[in-house]
Amino acid sequence: MKKTFTTLLAGAFTAVASFAFAEDFKPAVIYDMGGKFDKSFNEGVYNGIKKFSEETGVEVMEFEVTNEAQRQQAMEKMVQRGATIVLGVGFAQADAISAVAAANPDVNFSIIDVSWLDHPNLRQYGFKEQEGSYLVGMAAAMASKTGKVGFVGGMDIPLIRAFGCGYEQGVKAVNADAEVLQNMTGTTPAAWNDPTKGAELTQAQIDRGADVVYAAAGATGVGVLQAATDAGKLSIGVDSNQNHIHPGSVLTSMLKRVDVAAYDTMKDAMSGNFDTGVRILGVKEGGVGWALDEHNASLITDEMKAAIDAASAKISSGEIVVHDYRSDNTCKM
Repeated sequence: MKKTFTTLLAGAFTAVASFAFAEDFKPAVIYDMGGKFDKSFNEGVYNGIKKFSEETGVEVMEFEVTNEAQRQQAMEKMVQRGATIVLGVGFAQADAISAVAAANPDVNFSIIDVSWLDHPNLRQYGFKEQEGSYLVGMAAAMASKTGKVGFVGGMDIPLIRAFGCGYEQGVKAVNADAEVLQNMTGTTPAAWNDPTKGAELTQAQIDRGADVVYAAAGATGVGVLQAATDAGKLSIGVDSNQNHIHPGSVLTSMLKRVDVAAYDTMKDAMSGNFDTGVRILGVKEGGVGWALDEHNASLITDEMKAAIDAASAKISSGEIVVHDYRSDNTCKM
């Protein structure tokens, strides 16, 4: 009887301790331009946050940035509200999170798409976007009937150039004579949220003969996918699995697992296993890949799947090294 009572007492103590810990744990996320429902990058993060909240019952404080001045203000506000972990979404938040992390050493921070900061309370996630783009480039080349494919990027920065360069390498690996048409949407953050401009650029590439167009442009990419569908051509989504947006028209999507980064950040912080430093995720680590589901299965032949799977294995083993544009600001085939 004594043993039973002791066991019950220990269990009660554990429950109280867990409750107290949960009360002290206050997570926050700052979404960037385009909003959490951009059907791409931000929404991928949102999906990871949603999964965490549904599993744990913990509400995550959130803010959606609509102008550049809000980034640091939002982070500071979250800290004032008692946040114990703050997740920043996107490279544009690097300066803001660096300043706030330095000013609040007792608070944990995490950021996606940044790998160059140095703070003892900051976890950083970088991705090998060029590797995932290589795989969907192979798909584009194998699906193309014209030998011309397109790429529409968002803001003209090295990160998006890396997407385009990896894509071109994958295309050329299948068809060395293929032509890759590339356009960027703009040079300011507004380039992430301009579906109309994305559609116009896509139509222009289609007019020049492209029959598959890859979008790496945040919410702008919604316009790319729509324009390709309207023209009876194929598109390729990015970040989140966008195959479902236009079933039978989206050839595939380049998956960038920002959802996993967001989920792991919150789970690790809640469990007390939050470590800092830089994590770089590529094909080998499951950080990037391509999407195959019921919405695009009819577009992917057995030959295409076998070729892409073989390339994935070779990238993981190091037999195929996809050049990263960011390493020298050039695109080497």
